[in-house]
Amino acid sequence: MSMKLFVGGLAWATTDDSLREAFEAHGTVTEAKVILERDTGRSRGFGFVTMADGGEDAVAKMDGQDLDGRAIRVNEAQDRPDRKSTRLNSSHALDL
Repeated sequence: MSMKLFVGGLAWATTDDSLREAFEAHGTVTEAKVILERDTGRSRGFGFVTMADGGEDAVAKMDGQDLDGRAIRVNEAQDRPDRKSTRLNSSHALDL
């Protein structure tokens, strides 16, 4: 079963390819994506790796390891909450 991993603490120099290479030793990587700032194109310091297999092994072995000079945090990604259900993002929050 595939598993999506959150990877935090990434160096600005980390690319999609270097992220993929780091995780390939632990299983089949189907996607590796470093999240970039919209305006500058610079890394936001985190990314996601989707693994077809070996996800749990990758979490256990990669969490706290060095990647491009930074200790990374690795855990299973959580589903993003529905943005429409939060009060601050509600269109009614601005009604005065």
